[in-house]
Amino acid sequence: MYMCICNAVTDSHIEKAVEDGVRTYKQLSKATGCGSTCGSCQQTAKEVLHQALTNNREPSGLLPVMQTA
Repeated sequence: MYMCICNAVTDSHIEKAVEDGVRTYKQLSKATGCGSTCGSCQQTAKEVLHQALTNNREPSGLLPVMQTA
């Protein structure tokens, strides 16, 4: 679904940006252009960003498996 019509940014673009390291709305705007034209998408884009960040977290309390020789 389009989040930013002005710059053709979709929710998938936001999710991909998070996978690529975006962590803040400012970073998202710089990486995708989202919200940089008219700004009417900012609140919704921030919500999608927050959800993508939540979904992208590593499960807490789990340590990586170490291989032994």
